[in-house]
Amino acid sequence: MALLNVENLTTYYTTLRGPVKAVEDVSFEVEKGQALGLAGESGCGKTTVALSILRILPSAGKIIKGKILFNNRDTVSLNEDEFRENIRWKGISIVFQGAMNAFNPVYRVGDQIVEAISTHERNVGKEEAMERTRKLLEMVGIDPSRANNYPHEFSGGMRQRALIAMSVACNPELLIADEPGTALDVIVQAQVLRLLRELKSKLNLSMILITHDLSIIAETCEKTAIMYAGRIAEYGNILTIFKEPLHPYTQGLLGAFPSIRAAKKRMVSIPGLPPDLLDPPVGCRFHPRCSFAMDVCKKKEPELVDVGRRDHYVSCFLLEK
Repeated sequence: MALLNVENLTTYYTTLRGPVKAVEDVSFEVEKGQALGLAGESGCGKTTVALSILRILPSAGKIIKGKILFNNRDTVSLNEDEFRENIRWKGISIVFQGAMNAFNPVYRVGDQIVEAISTHERNVGKEEAMERTRKLLEMVGIDPSRANNYPHEFSGGMRQRALIAMSVACNPELLIADEPGTALDVIVQAQVLRLLRELKSKLNLSMILITHDLSIIAETCEKTAIMYAGRIAEYGNILTIFKEPLHPYTQGLLGAFPSIRAAKKRMVSIPGLPPDLLDPPVGCRFHPRCSFAMDVCKKKEPELVDVGRRDHYVSCFLLEK
């Protein structure tokens, strides 16, 4: 049984110009101990999926329909108090994009981790919470004495590691990492990703890794879901999708990615721009940029269907030819 099941999730943002159809009919699952990579261009709905799962959408955002099952429990139907008490932070936690903005600049880092523990585990005293905080910092490679420092006294990589320590402070089963390497140089980014892999193994964490960098997903995840304009284009086992991508968008993403081992080749870009989600195109949302588009693509939205391989789903009419 999957730890997390997202079924037909649809989330819109209300604006003065009308609803932004940020996420529509998105479905995937994450098994226990498994990492899923959520990939796609900026603005495709990756972060909105994460915020919907954690029920921390901005005021303009609303889940229109769909189910989010965590340990077979529909979390969408829970009231806010039940969700905060049982799911958020203790069951599912998140490493936000941009660690500096995730910490309050006027409070010590250790105190903020202690607050997270005390808020969600009311039977834990302050001294015990501080001791756990020091062990958490040590686990992510930070000297425990730095618990007394303020966020601005940490480097970017240290802040990100401290944020990871805070995200696992209440022993969650599922960790969502939203662009964990943003604004970090490649060496520090590699250290942060290695830390996430180590924690996943050590703590038996399940993980959703959100990124636009397919190389990060390739070395970190077992499965991936490729998103385009609020929908999933292709979803399945990481090896299958990287070796034999079937959706033209996935093929375009991988074709634009250089290899250090293969023969030199000209990078292939995807023409055009992503659609405006206030008024997405009728039919397949990728058809205006797709060199294989047919008449049916302009009239009807393809469903995400099993293509007859193990754990491989694709949303494209080309497979029906």
